[in-house]
Amino acid sequence: MADNSFSDGVPSDALEAAKNASHTEKLTDQVMQNPQVLAALQERLDSVSHTPSSYIETLPKAVRRRINALKQLQVRCAHIEAKFYEEVHDLERKYAALYQPLFDKRREFITGDVEPTDAESEWHSDNEEEDKLAGDMKNKVVIAEKEAATAEEPNPKGIPEFWFTIFRNVDMLSELVQEYDEPILKHLQDIKVKFSDPGQPMSFVLEFHFEPNDYFTNAVLTKTYKMKSEPDKADPFSFEGPEIVDCDGCVIDWKKGKNVTVKTIKKKQKHKGRGTVRTITKQVPNDSFFNFFSPLKASGDGESLDEDSEFTLASDFEIGHFFRERIVPRAVLYFTGEAIEDDDNFEEGEEGEEEELEGDEEGEDEDDADINPKAAPVRRFLGSWLMFCYCRRSAPAVTVFSVRTEKEPSQPSECKQQ
Repeated sequence: MADNSFSDGVPSDALEAAKNASHTEKLTDQVMQNPQVLAALQERLDSVSHTPSSYIETLPKAVRRRINALKQLQVRCAHIEAKFYEEVHDLERKYAALYQPLFDKRREFITGDVEPTDAESEWHSDNEEEDKLAGDMKNKVVIAEKEAATAEEPNPKGIPEFWFTIFRNVDMLSELVQEYDEPILKHLQDIKVKFSDPGQPMSFVLEFHFEPNDYFTNAVLTKTYKMKSEPDKADPFSFEGPEIVDCDGCVIDWKKGKNVTVKTIKKKQKHKGRGTVRTITKQVPNDSFFNFFSPLKASGDGESLDEDSEFTLASDFEIGHFFRERIVPRAVLYFTGEAIEDDDNFEEGEEGEEEELEGDEEGEDEDDADINPKAAPVRRFLGSWLMFCYCRRSAPAVTVFSVRTEKEPSQPSECKQQ
């Protein structure tokens, strides 16, 4: 029998391998001649070989040593910047004392405790001439109506539902308010911001002042936001200004049956042995704006929060900052809606500019939102802190907020009483 394992002294397996190799080389040559494939490979190589970290690694040891010295200088700059923001906070505290008499008079006008004088009530609008012509026509109609009408125009005390109207006008706040919260918020008379005393850790307190009502006995509900203005030891280069790191609420002394933050449900239970059924009632948490005063605590001891908790906490910080920097200083403009219109116009203009200048990156932003839909609201948080505080504009710069905290006592502070 003829031996087929060799052909002219060459093993058949070797011949088969040679054929496969030749075929592979031909396919490789065909692929490499495709310009699209070559471009994709080149782009991949460029992205790998030209990263900043890979470039630094190629530098001589002496150059890398000097770069480390620059980083030392950068850390010192971050600490100086932290001191700058501490002085900004002191300056803000100083001017808050100058604003407060005006805010106190605002409260008196809102509650009706004081009636503004004619000089204080005078306001010239941009369309004053048109208003004057329209006023003349209205006067003629009014005179005719007064002759026929006997009832006087109602004159309510102060400005009814002033703060409640602001809650309805501002989307960020109206989303928190449930239907059963509304009668309570109609008793809200004032919101104040109190800054920490000199020499004390940086913080601010929101005070919600209520008139006597049928829901709780507290005269004032408080929310304290704790801040930090120092670079993180583990990541000093991430410092971009003061950040809120934790918050404390207060205990609300609800009157019997008036606590809107809980609801009572009935549940049937069946006894395993006897088979009898009983109905029990228990209280479970309920959605309400007043949960704002029982905030989630930032974790201590270096523990990390889960994604949902971190998002909830960051949203809480955003709302507190919005009260401090927007709602309280410009309350009348949020009542009339003028501040809301300004905010909408500013945001639309900024988005339009982004589309024009950075249109190529639009797809990337959409992809990011699809991957993590919760990231977008968090990125809107503080932005440039200094710009947000003093320019009174929506934050143009955007930073991802990270929760950093020191361990704090879990028991919330008691609400202040008048």
